[in-house]
Amino acid sequence: MSGARGTEAFLAVGSNIDPEDNVVAALEMLAAETTVTGVSTFYRTPPLARPEQDCYVNGIWRIVTPLGARDLKFSLLRAVERRLGRVRTPDAHAPRTIDLDIALFGDEVIDETDLRVPDPGIVERPFLAVPLLELAPQLRLPGTGVRLADQPVSHRTSDLEAMPALTIRLREVIRR
Repeated sequence: MSGARGTEAFLAVGSNIDPEDNVVAALEMLAAETTVTGVSTFYRTPPLARPEQDCYVNGIWRIVTPLGARDLKFSLLRAVERRLGRVRTPDAHAPRTIDLDIALFGDEVIDETDLRVPDPGIVERPFLAVPLLELAPQLRLPGTGVRLADQPVSHRTSDLEAMPALTIRLREVIRR
């Protein structure tokens, strides 16, 4: 969905190093650079592939941006990650201060080595699907037209522990 103000995008947010501080700081930085129009409920979730790590905090932000997907990811989102001390390593499951990814970018389908949209994890990971559906209940995945609400992943909530206080704090950031 593109309009005069830009493209509507959904950003996947995650952190397991001081997550309640880093997620708020990331939203404040992002809101200073683009229009944030929605904040899903945030959840505490177990780490993927690394049970010894601290739990993650995950959720989705909806934005409207004049940037293209590549500039959004590599100029804006990566800059926010760097400012919060994110160090990327070859270990895809390493702990992180903040992880910001494009889950959806309008109706675009992008399949490049360093940029895949829609995020393939949407149909596999409840911590992406459930908050996406909260912000966009009628969502159909670009490229396939599949309704996310019809996918089994959107009903798997047993590993999601809602964090109402953090969610309220984040929503207050975008009301300022």
